[in-house]
Amino acid sequence: MLKDLENREVEFGSVGEFLLELRKKFGERDEESVKVAELRRIEQGERNIKEFMQEFQRAVRGNRYEERVLVEEFKREMSGAIRRKLIEAKRPPTSID
Repeated sequence: MLKDLENREVEFGSVGEFLLELRKKFGERDEESVKVAELRRIEQGERNIKEFMQEFQRAVRGNRYEERVLVEEFKREMSGAIRRKLIEAKRPPTSID
């Protein structure tokens, strides 16, 4: 599939279409990998923290990450200033909530 993409033999209109095609080719077993990839693509960017949290929570529904791993992913993807404050906190958060 990657070779076809590189050779422009196949094109997708969106990431969603690409992921749907991956699911068709590789089946439900790979659903967890798709969820992980989706989670890793999220970043806060210019959004406020509430908007970022909503997208993050939507992306983690149905995955099997442990809570501690989710906290680390969440911190990795948020803006630098907020991330620094969390890292420097006397009692760092242990859950997304």
